This record gives sequence, C-alpha cells and structure tokens, in this order.
Amino acid sequence: MKRNFVTNLALLLFLNLLIKPVYAFGIDVGVQNAVGTQTYGSYFILLNFSLIFQIILDLGIENLTRREIARHHNLLNSYFSNILPLKAMLGLVYFLVCSLIGFMLNWHINEFRILFILLFNQFLASFILYFRANLGGLHMFWADSIVSVADRFLVVVICGFLLINPVTRHNFNIEWLIYAQTAAYLVNAGFAFSLVFRKALPFRLGFNIPYYVSLLRQSLPYALLILLMATYLRIDSVLLGKLLVNGKEQAGVYAQSFRIVEILSNYGYLFTIILLPIFSRMIQHGESVAQLTRLSFTLLFLPAIVITLGCIGYRDEIIGLLYKEHLETSSRVFGILIFSFPGICITYIFGTLLTANGSLRQLNIMAGMAVAMNLVLNFFLIRKYGVFGAAMANMITQVFTSVYQILLVRRTFEFTTDYTFLSRIALFIGLTVASMFLIRSSALYWSYSFGIFLVAGTVLAFATRLIKLKAIVRLIMSYRTS
Repeated sequence: MKRNFVTNLALLLFLNLLIKPVYAFGIDVGVQNAVGTQTYGSYFILLNFSLIFQIILDLGIENLTRREIARHHNLLNSYFSNILPLKAMLGLVYFLVCSLIGFMLNWHINEFRILFILLFNQFLASFILYFRANLGGLHMFWADSIVSVADRFLVVVICGFLLINPVTRHNFNIEWLIYAQTAAYLVNAGFAFSLVFRKALPFRLGFNIPYYVSLLRQSLPYALLILLMATYLRIDSVLLGKLLVNGKEQAGVYAQSFRIVEILSNYGYLFTIILLPIFSRMIQHGESVAQLTRLSFTLLFLPAIVITLGCIGYRDEIIGLLYKEHLETSSRVFGILIFSFPGICITYIFGTLLTANGSLRQLNIMAGMAVAMNLVLNFFLIRKYGVFGAAMANMITQVFTSVYQILLVRRTFEFTTDYTFLSRIALFIGLTVASMFLIRSSALYWSYSFGIFLVAGTVLAFATRLIKLKAIVRLIMSYRTS
C-alpha cells in the first residue's frame, strides 16, 4: 500500500505542478490585475458563497462513494446508475437555497447574474468530483489525476489567449473568466463521465426513493462535516463584504493572499484523494495505518514548514511580483494567513484518516466548534482590524482544528508517542528558521536567495533523517519490479 501511495501521488503531483500554478498565478492573478481589486473582490465574495453551499450538491455522496467503492468494487453499477438522477435533483435544491440566501443578503441584480453562472459552474464541478470519487475508489489514480487538471488546463488556454491578445487584454471582463470555466467544466464532465461509464456497464438510470433515503442517511454526516469545514474556511470574505464599508475592496485584498495559500493547500488535498481509499481498505482488512500515516505526514508537513517560513521571509517580494495594488497591506495579510497552511496540511492527513475510519461524529463536533470559534473571531477581529482580523481568525481556527485532530487520531488508533520523531521535527524546524534568517540576510537577489532556502530546507529534511532517500527509492523500485 505504501508503494502504491508514493507512485500514484508522484503522478498526481506532477500533473498538478504543471497546470495549477499556471492557472492560479498566471490566469487568476492576471484576471485580478486586469479587472481591479474591487471588481475581483465582488467576484471573490460570490465565488466563496457558492462554494460554502456546494455541499448541497453532494451531501457527502462523494466521500461515501470513494470509501465504499474502494472497499466493494461491485457496488459501482448500482451506485452510479442511481446517484446521477439524485445529483440532478440536489442541483435544483442548491439553486433555490443559494438564491433565497442571496436575496436575504440584499444582493443586486448584477450580483445575482454572476451568482447564477457560478452556481451552474459548481453544479458541473460537483459531477466532476463525483466521477473522480468513482475513479479513485476503483484505484484508477492515473485517470483521476488527468481529470483533476483538465478543466484548469482548458481555462488556461482560453483566458491565456484573452489576456495575451492586445485586442482583449485591456478590456477584460470578469465574466469572461466565468464563461471560460463553464466551457471547461462541460468538456471535463463529459470526459470523466465516459471513463466511469465504461466501468459501470451495464448502465441503466434508476430512480429509487427508498434507495436515496438509505444512501443519504449514510452520507449526511459527511455532508455536515463538509458544510462546516467550508464555512470556517470561506466565510471570511463574505463577512468582510458585509461588516466593512469598503468590504468588496477588502475582500479583493484578502483574495490576493488567500489565493496563494489555497494553491499551496491544493497539493495537500491531493494526498487525501489517494489516502482515503487506501486508508479505508487497510482499516477494513485490519492492517496497521501507523507507518503510512507517518510517511504521508512527513512528506506533507516538512515541505509545508519550509514553504511557510519562506513565504514569511519573502512575503514583500512575493506579493510585489504578483500584484499591482495594495501591496503593503497584502504583504501583511499574507504574513498572517500563511500560518494557516501547516494546519491545513495536518488536517488533510489526520482528517482523512478519521474519515476513512468513519469517525464522523467526532469530526463534526470539532468542525462545529471551529465554525463557532471562527464566526466569533471574525465578528470581533474584522470590526477592529479589518482584513487583518479575517486573516487572524483563519489562522487561529486552522491551528485549533489541526491540534484537535492529532489528539483525536492518537486516542482513536492508540498511537504511541514517538519522542525521537518529535525531537527530530523540532530540530528540523529550528534549523530551518535559522537557515532562513541566515540566507535572507545575504546580498543575493531575492529569487536566488529564496531558491537556496528551499534547497536548504530539503537538505535539512534528509540530514535530520526525517526523510530517508533509500527508503523512498526502495519503495519506488520495489513497486516497479512487482
């Protein structure tokens, strides 16, 4: 299982390293610079609003499907044939709920026009995620990897042309980005459907209300968890728009830092796609998950520490390289918000393990506490510190959830505390901080200095024996010869 995890993770990371940074820092940043902070901030508020309630489109079906198909491949035909009509019905509910809440928030007709397109995009994205859940459950990680980047690649091609073309780049409209996403989602959804359809034959659409009731009873705990997590992760921008006079502009400033943290966090999310079905099967077969948990934690947490410290040390240069407006404010926000990144990575490992184990009640209690904490912090801190308060609330919430899940995993799986491992982690962090200050103070141009720091962090990971090259090579070579 460890061999399977490492090699498939390598493929997934490779494809995402090719596409997603280009999308985030080429297209998304280019669009914000083209349309302005306030216009993009308005779009960012609506986008996050649509993402908070996206769970209505899924109700936990995706995670349940990935987990159950991984354990019982023979369920694919039954699940696939019956769930597609259910997801179409959930789409209608999603549109109605979001429209009603948008009306209560007194959004204008222009905002509703953009919101409706975003809602349709999320409707398409939910189908793609469901198809990916089936592919992941079947351990077709290569196909899952391609689908994970296909829509972003198409948006890069479409919007890249519009941003480079002299005729269109000076008149770029935020709606062009949204329409490009619609086209990309349609193409990718059709491609993903064809991959799953061939595995689900004989295929026949079903409409079975008792089946839906039984399925939703199993999936609702997943749905509640995802809703709560989406709320404490994305409510910041919505509250900025409502609590501050210049809320749209401040949401745009917040988006400049949030975008960087989000694209970094996407690589942690890739771990969950592979880990969830593998953890589920190992737990079902009574295998120990201790070694795989440590391996995945080490491979994700150590780079997260290096990247976090590097982003703090070079925050002014990074923000200045990407953006044109509000550079000083964005740099300060980024210096706070980047501390959320290690916490998010920890959640991706330990939260996935708990999900695979079916510990949904405990996770929902944690997420409910996190939402309450995040809302209280945002209401007080945004009013007092503005966009900096939103960043502080996000950081504090992520630290809380990561520590909570580590303790919960330790109790649930009766992991013993390895003090040698923890001492090496502490040593690694200390040496990395020292190297950051030493390299940052050099006279080198910042990009060279930053690159040297990343290399130094990698070397320290091996020097402290937290990552062992021989072990990784042995895993890969044994997989190739098996």
